[in-house]
Amino acid sequence: MKEQLNQKEINNLYFEVAPDVWGTKDIFVNMYIIRNPVNNNWVLVDTGLKSSASRIKKMAAALFGPDNTPSAIILTHGHFDHTGSLLKLAEEWNVPVYAHYLEMPYLTGRSSYPPPDPSVGGGLMSSMSWIYPKKPINIESHLQIMPPDESVPFLPDWTYLYTPGHAPGHISLYRRKDKVLIAGDAFVTTNQESVWSVMTQAKKISGPPKYFTYDWEAARNSVRHLASLNPRIVATGHGKPMQGDEMEIALTNLAVHFDEEALPKHGRYVNDAAVTDASGVMYIPPKQQNKSMFWLVVGVSVAAATVACVLIAQSRKKKSLMHRLLS
Repeated sequence: MKEQLNQKEINNLYFEVAPDVWGTKDIFVNMYIIRNPVNNNWVLVDTGLKSSASRIKKMAAALFGPDNTPSAIILTHGHFDHTGSLLKLAEEWNVPVYAHYLEMPYLTGRSSYPPPDPSVGGGLMSSMSWIYPKKPINIESHLQIMPPDESVPFLPDWTYLYTPGHAPGHISLYRRKDKVLIAGDAFVTTNQESVWSVMTQAKKISGPPKYFTYDWEAARNSVRHLASLNPRIVATGHGKPMQGDEMEIALTNLAVHFDEEALPKHGRYVNDAAVTDASGVMYIPPKQQNKSMFWLVVGVSVAAATVACVLIAQSRKKKSLMHRLLS
């Protein structure tokens, strides 16, 4: 039997994207479940953070029952916020993990990703990106390469699209019959550089998260490729799902005006992309020292100010409560 939850618990645990597609959010990143309606099998798309495993399992139990495991885990890419619970879930469920062959070096311990770039600006999420994990993980015993014909294992209605730029082997998933797109981080539906936008989940079609995007020409081409599909529903690695005419207009605008809307004004990879191949990273542009330090200082200052504001607000709330109790 499925886990019995009331509507409020369901709303807090997961959201519906489209028929047979559900998502859940852990702090700032999304994970998705896709069901094959023919045989009721399902796959998990991305595994979020290290804290996400329990949330994913609760979501799966609510949808399919507590002992129902997926046929596979499929990765849009291998950045830390998409693979945090990967090893734990793959071993517990004993299922294959599928990724593009150009992601293999970062999932088999052979190469680190190009380092994140805090100099791109845009907010605290960018400024603090220098601390984000970039080292490879090793899940070689579970790892499988996505089929070369762009089919998606266990999901006959879906195809995958090679959409690099944010990560070397980044892919997006597309269901052509109703134009549902799971875009990973090829583009996102919030301003992922801004902590405020991340907290409020303000809907905004935006380019890939700037701080991890290593090849902006490839990222531009990927967005234009996805926009040319004219998707009707989009779900991304960060932000809420969007659909309808307003979304289509915004995505088209991002594709046409990518340089104005998404390309950072400065940054390590803006004019000099990192170079990667099937063995991993081959070349990394020099670090922009001054700008990185500037944005680091800004980030730390903003973080300190944010913490101070929270503490002040809590203190005032406690004083107000004490005043009411004593008066």
